[in-house]
Amino acid sequence: MKLRPPRAATFAAALAAAVVAATVAAPPPASAATAAFTRTVTWETGYEGKFTVTNNTSTTINSWNVQFDLPAGSSVGTFWDALLTTSGQHVTAVNQSWNGTLAPGASTTFGFNVNGTGNPTNCTVNGGSCTGGGPSGPATPGGLRVTGTTNSSVSLAWNAVSGTVTGYRVYEGTTVRATVTGTSATISGLATCSAHSYTVTAYNSSGESAKSAPVSATTTGCTGGSGPMAAAPYLYPGWGDPPAPATVMGATGIEWFTMAFVLSGGGCTPAWDGSGPLTGGVHASTIAAIRAAGGDVIPSLGGWSGNKLGPNCASASALAGAYQQVINAYGLKAIDIDIENSDEFENEAVQDRILGALKIVKQNNPGIKTIITFGTTTTGPSYYGTRLVNQAAALGANIDTFTIMPFDFGGGANMYQNTVNAAEGLKNALKNAFGWSDATAYAHMGLSGMNGLSDQQELTSPATWTQIRDWAKARGLSRFTFWSVNRDRPCPGGGVVSNCSGISQNTWEFTSITAHY
Repeated sequence: MKLRPPRAATFAAALAAAVVAATVAAPPPASAATAAFTRTVTWETGYEGKFTVTNNTSTTINSWNVQFDLPAGSSVGTFWDALLTTSGQHVTAVNQSWNGTLAPGASTTFGFNVNGTGNPTNCTVNGGSCTGGGPSGPATPGGLRVTGTTNSSVSLAWNAVSGTVTGYRVYEGTTVRATVTGTSATISGLATCSAHSYTVTAYNSSGESAKSAPVSATTTGCTGGSGPMAAAPYLYPGWGDPPAPATVMGATGIEWFTMAFVLSGGGCTPAWDGSGPLTGGVHASTIAAIRAAGGDVIPSLGGWSGNKLGPNCASASALAGAYQQVINAYGLKAIDIDIENSDEFENEAVQDRILGALKIVKQNNPGIKTIITFGTTTTGPSYYGTRLVNQAAALGANIDTFTIMPFDFGGGANMYQNTVNAAEGLKNALKNAFGWSDATAYAHMGLSGMNGLSDQQELTSPATWTQIRDWAKARGLSRFTFWSVNRDRPCPGGGVVSNCSGISQNTWEFTSITAHY
């Protein structure tokens, strides 16, 4: 894997429904109260607006202050329930009170009218910005999430919007799938094992909000997959703000992780990241935490960078001995050999050494699963990938799963179709080398994607990853994983970095999608 070390303005924006401060005397802490702006009339000959200020503290509020700016050509019209003054183009509401004071939990309201066609801007309440919805409708709902799925339904929930809200609409694309007054909905009548993407809006008599960030879901009842071990995303302790594995497991239902990376600690001696001991370090403590939470791990040996075991072990038997040390250290059920770069993948002698070592491992550890992971083109294995498959057959290496990495191949915009094309190319290579049927070839295949932005800026969104998962599950692939859990966090516009995906997503969203494999 790569990416590893060292490897105009409107009143809507200005005067919107929001949590803003009010004062206790002058000026108290910013959290003293909440000012929620709501509209009453849309643009006609003027603009009528209404502020509601609520005291959310345990202290009586004696004064509060609202300010906003008017553009040239606009003027202040009528005010009511407030003492307001004007100073040039700056309008201020001062010492507004309800019966002289505003008790804890109480609210007060004032209204105003602005003549002209300009939009007031730079609204503040006691110096805090007014935020939220505007003349076109309420604020956009946040926190849209999937709360459950069945063979024919998806249940959703979201956070309530402050201010005046008549109801919420759930969209799939441009089609309204549900209209509700609460903050949850169940979409029924869906096909078994079908993928969906939803957004939600809030609306009132003035209009509708923008759509929320989308969330993806797939109904249950899919066939295929190979149990929890098949879904094992990469986790890299000590890099990219590694999360607590139990936190991720509890949030997503994932049970297995592929642990990166075992390298050469000098010669043919295995070491985590080429320097850490097999036991007693951060990798060992992470594995212990995963197992304590009911999960397990597949160590990954190799990767894109660093000093690898393959070129440093003199023979297949010596390399098998290095692999065996890792197996013995943790009582493993599977190992992943991530064969990349010119030192292993593009070195034919090292390819054969790795295959010979895995053959020995299978002979000495009945029941262990061996996985080999390598790069691909958009149409299937390259020359070296095809050679690897053919040599595995010729040497009788008995590999359980051949996993391709469908990214960093200049795949263009359609990562779903390019991934499918690459996987079909691998299937054909396996059929040609082993004489297998389609079903048997699929059962010996795996996919290892890269969530969000790849090193080459290829975009795999949560919706695309869900499509890829459902394609793989329908064909019974034996492995479905991605690089990496460390990056399974949102940072829209964040680029290609170690601790987030570079795109807008929910935290652990790719892990959650993978867990349903």
